[in-house]
Amino acid sequence: MKRRKNDNRTTFQTLTLVSQLGLTMIVSIGMASAFGIWLDKRLGTSWITILMFVLGTIAGGQSAYRMIRKIYEPEQQQKERDLSGEDHRSDKKD
Repeated sequence: MKRRKNDNRTTFQTLTLVSQLGLTMIVSIGMASAFGIWLDKRLGTSWITILMFVLGTIAGGQSAYRMIRKIYEPEQQQKERDLSGEDHRSDKKD
């Protein structure tokens, strides 16, 4: 069974997206947590790390959401154009 080049490209794009999402989450959570640990040591507290972990998780999730939205937004716009084009054609016939 032959595979199309487009199938391979889609597979690699999906793997790239998953890798980017994972790295985005790990880096944002890791950096925020490390900063929280550093602040806790400097200030003698124990709650800033937890707060920074939560903020890093939110920031990573928001970044991942934006990344996914940017990738799928052109597809959605194309679908909307296709649907509106069909509606205009049917209006012209009447």
